[in-house]
Amino acid sequence: MSRPVAAPLALVTGGFRRVGAAIAMELARAGYAIALHGRSDLTPEPELAATLAAEATDWAGFAADLSDPAAPQALIDQVTAHFGRAPDLLVNNASLFDYDDWQSMSAQMLADHFAVNLFAPMLLTRAVVAGAGEGRVPSIVQIIDQRVRNPNGDQLSYTLSKQALAESIRTLARAFGARARVNGVAPGLTLATSDYDDAQMARLAARMPLHRLSAPGDIARAVRYLAQEPAITGQLLFVDGGAHMLSMERDFVFMDKQDQA
Repeated sequence: MSRPVAAPLALVTGGFRRVGAAIAMELARAGYAIALHGRSDLTPEPELAATLAAEATDWAGFAADLSDPAAPQALIDQVTAHFGRAPDLLVNNASLFDYDDWQSMSAQMLADHFAVNLFAPMLLTRAVVAGAGEGRVPSIVQIIDQRVRNPNGDQLSYTLSKQALAESIRTLARAFGARARVNGVAPGLTLATSDYDDAQMARLAARMPLHRLSAPGDIARAVRYLAQEPAITGQLLFVDGGAHMLSMERDFVFMDKQDQA
């Protein structure tokens, strides 16, 4: 049963983990009610759970497989039914990131990446804007990747899908006009995976123009800024330590390993 909330409502896809969790925490501190999306696991990371409790945030979790073309509309319908209205802010953070290059790229790899990284954000955006109440101007923030500015040949299907999402920002901003604002945040290397060690991360940070990599909080604050500034639309904000200004032949992990060989 719907029970309209007084606070502004944000939907963060992929919001239970990693950068998505940092974004959700920042929005909770800003006073948003939060709809968190996950593919299956709806248990918040410990720090996120603590923040939601400390801020007494009105929140709920929703499961959806965004590779299913029917999932975006169903997700917005579920969020709207639970909170009593469509989201005021949509952060399209969930993405698929698998490796291929021009030799291993296939129709299936392209289809998989475009389904999650482009089609789902487009369909979610459409559903949010269509469901906005009278007088509401929803804000859409697409999470991109710094590599769209100076791409390399690694993770090719992923890169192509993020390039398409980046280009959609200005097009959708023009298409929606005063009905919605559409912006994007492009992070660099942010959270290390098991492929990296501490020394490698330090070397990579030293190569950036700012001698640092992006942190989850940096990205979260950029999302909050774009979400709350009513005169900004059609913009892509790089939050990456300056990585987008560098021309790198390989992805971060391969680039450093080559240098150390």
